Amino acid sequence: MHSFEQWVERNQERIQRDYFTFLRFKTIGTDPACRSEMTACASWLQRYLQTAGFSSRLIETSGHPLVWAEHNQAGPDAPTLCIYGHYDVQPVDPLELWLSDPFEPEVRNGQVYARGALDDKGQIFYAILAALAFQELQEKLPINIKFCIEGEEESGSQGLSDALPKLRAFLKADYLLVPDFDLLSPDEPAISLGARGIVTMEVTLTGSKGDLHSGCYGGIAYNPNRALAELLSQLWDEKGRVQVPGFYDDVGAISEKEKKLYSFRGSEEEYAKQYGIRALGGEKGVSLMEANWFRPTLEINGMAGGYSGPGFKTVIPAQAMAKLSCRLVPPQNPKKIAEQVGSFLTSRAAAGMDVNYRVLSAEPAFRGQAASRLADAVAGAYTDVMQRPCHRILSGGSIPIIAQFQEMGLQDVVGMGYGLPGDQIHAPNEHFDMNRLSKGILTVARTIQRLR
Repeated sequence: MHSFEQWVERNQERIQRDYFTFLRFKTIGTDPACRSEMTACASWLQRYLQTAGFSSRLIETSGHPLVWAEHNQAGPDAPTLCIYGHYDVQPVDPLELWLSDPFEPEVRNGQVYARGALDDKGQIFYAILAALAFQELQEKLPINIKFCIEGEEESGSQGLSDALPKLRAFLKADYLLVPDFDLLSPDEPAISLGARGIVTMEVTLTGSKGDLHSGCYGGIAYNPNRALAELLSQLWDEKGRVQVPGFYDDVGAISEKEKKLYSFRGSEEEYAKQYGIRALGGEKGVSLMEANWFRPTLEINGMAGGYSGPGFKTVIPAQAMAKLSCRLVPPQNPKKIAEQVGSFLTSRAAAGMDVNYRVLSAEPAFRGQAASRLADAVAGAYTDVMQRPCHRILSGGSIPIIAQFQEMGLQDVVGMGYGLPGDQIHAPNEHFDMNRLSKGILTVARTIQRLR
């Protein structure tokens, strides 16, 4: 590893420059105004991978371009590692809470602040830099490597999902590495062996042809805001269990043996101290570990209706809307869950309300193998770099496309990463630091060496 450590040290200025260039692209995949930035970023990535010795190209999808690259010089008898990541990022709202421009990286107290600094530009970039280091050190890559970098992970991966059947030959590999996860703690490395599935949807209640004066029509018109609040309140009982019929049908009990496979560090006191969480929202009688890793959830992610700007507007809105998401566990079927939640909403709304729901995404959970060659290689690489034992964990979040990769034969999947819960991903002032980025380079490089 010494030569790689020296390479990282010699190239710090260049690494930061290129990393910052990557971060400056405004790749909010869900914003139509950012479409040209998405294309420009994908093209930049495609060229950058060429400098690392890869054969790379852009693949058009029904959404944003897919960046595909491969390096097969190790030969047909060597194993093949596919590395998946994404260049799209979350929206930056609320912009006023950022302390600096989210697309102009700024270093404060050793941390790089920018949207995508960690999720997932920082993480996929250190994987690319590991391959670049091999190329420049003139060490022949001991295994074959492929990169699959998409532009719609934050919105459900629809473009990649549509394209996958045509990419079966390209995707043929022995292992799938996903650098889009977290450490267990700042000093404790961990590999992630699973993540929950996800359903996202919108529900809209309409009560009139247009907004109404709350004096002239108050007491006559049923307020859609009230109807929405009443409807959503029926989704859970007093013990925190989701009341949608069939929601838990496919959720099995977790054995003590399975629980012991994984390490969990969260506590009520820690969440209160670090994040100000003083009210727990999960099921009563369920541990925090189970609630976050082994149990499904249903959450309200946003609500809108009427006027919420400065001052006051006495209005009964024509419509009220909520955005909902479910996090699912194996073997729950996301399409089935979406239908069940939609049926519940349409059947329980107040009489006279027009109810419309729209499913935005529905992707299953995934599980990797607790004991596999890839898991052992990544865990060993972490230990080599951080000089600490490597834990095995799960993620309460979602990587929508991984289950589909597994259906195509990429069964041996491991998530890795250098993220921490306080890095503010999906929130204002997202940040990452160059030290963890450097460790990411070394860990991926060492993983490649261990897989040969």
